[in-house]
Amino acid sequence: MLRVHNLHKVYNSDIKKLHVLKGIDLQIKKASFTAIVGPSGAGKSTLMHILAGLDAPSEGCVYVEDRDIYQLSDYERARLREKKIGFVFQFYHLLSEFTVLENVMLPALFGAKARFVKNEARNLLQRMGLSDRINHFPYQLSGGEKQRVAVARALINKPSLLFCDEPTGNLDSKNTQELISLIRELNSKEGLTVILVTHNQELTEAGDIIFYLKDGKLKKENQ
Repeated sequence: MLRVHNLHKVYNSDIKKLHVLKGIDLQIKKASFTAIVGPSGAGKSTLMHILAGLDAPSEGCVYVEDRDIYQLSDYERARLREKKIGFVFQFYHLLSEFTVLENVMLPALFGAKARFVKNEARNLLQRMGLSDRINHFPYQLSGGEKQRVAVARALINKPSLLFCDEPTGNLDSKNTQELISLIRELNSKEGLTVILVTHNQELTEAGDIIFYLKDGKLKKENQ
């Protein structure tokens, strides 16, 4: 499903050079649940954004279904993200001026099947237990509800890859467990490939495969 070869990320400034990722190799199988763990500042979000096609590496290749996504044009990469990739952010990134239903619909409104989007969004929100919240605005929701809306939005285009970047960082323990159970269910029952990054060691139990990111290097558990 996803393959990474010799991935580097370097940030240059007038003061110093920051080498965040140092030659990462990684293979993710279809329908797997992979957890990437590391302390704050280790480069987990940087790695996630590169894998999802949101930020180009300084060196190296990222293959999604055998296509090197950074050899594609910006338009082709955007289309690949639209069709193949869902992304759940730590801070939700819901648009305050839109309702819950509208937030979920937004990523699919430019697709060929836009007239079916509303029904699909309603179905997803029902599945998330948010049927009674579809006409609410983000400020009217709890943190757990906002993150479930974010998951529904990530699923609206029926992706085959779901990236979760510290998705429970702003949730209490109850909402954390509910969200992880939901993502685990999507993985096990629907074959959705999940890659989750977190600094929370307890969340690694959700993953079938666990990697640790430290000092720019990725190490598999028990290696």
